[in-house]
Amino acid sequence: MRLARYLLAMSGSLVVNEIYLSLQGESTFAGLPCVFVRLTACNLRCSYCDTAYAFTEGTRMAAELILRRVGELAAPYVAGGDRWAGQPRLPLVELTGGEPLLQPAVGPLMTRLCDAGYTVLLETSGALDISPVDPRVRRIMDLKCPSSGESDRNRLENLHHLRPTDEVKFVIGTVEDYVWAREMVLAHRLTAVCPVLFSWVAPLTPAQRDPSLRPLPPGQTPLTRRQLVERIIADALAVRFQLQMHKFIWPPDERAV
Repeated sequence: MRLARYLLAMSGSLVVNEIYLSLQGESTFAGLPCVFVRLTACNLRCSYCDTAYAFTEGTRMAAELILRRVGELAAPYVAGGDRWAGQPRLPLVELTGGEPLLQPAVGPLMTRLCDAGYTVLLETSGALDISPVDPRVRRIMDLKCPSSGESDRNRLENLHHLRPTDEVKFVIGTVEDYVWAREMVLAHRLTAVCPVLFSWVAPLTPAQRDPSLRPLPPGQTPLTRRQLVERIIADALAVRFQLQMHKFIWPPDERAV
């Protein structure tokens, strides 16, 4: 049995939570059709995490099966002629989680998706090294703010590997988050490197909150989405405010959307 598991791992398989077609709800690609490949496992437990089900739930799949499923979901776009002048190929393909970079086989999978002509996005926490990722992949990297309870896990070395095609995301739910994010943007001149996203935290209900998540650190002052926008404008920050679009279309805790 151990040998079988080893051979399966060596074949490039991954533990997958779900694969589905929806609209991209975040980033500069928000609103575009996207195939999501959500991988299992995460090494962080952010206080506001809304996908805790991906920490442990999943099925091991060979890379070939993942590619086939992506192709099936993308087929209507290919058949209909999916290239717009100057636009990315549709649907986009995003690797998300959990934390995709925890699984070594995700690198070769992303390369194969790029080779197949897809516009590939990677959603990553910023706690792991992003430098080995195929340069054709558009990396959407978090910098964890104080209210996450995980800001000490930020791998700041990643800032040196950012490219203009990448994006940096700050998930902001408190005044302290905003002040910290603003200082990071200015200190590292991030808006001169790539797009910067200020994403408002949609508060979790008690029923949505997984018991494994970190508690909200003490001394945090909640910030509404309007207050966040008003602070961005008052400080003249060249950042992009964003909401999780899919939560306004479907119920906030619905999966595969």
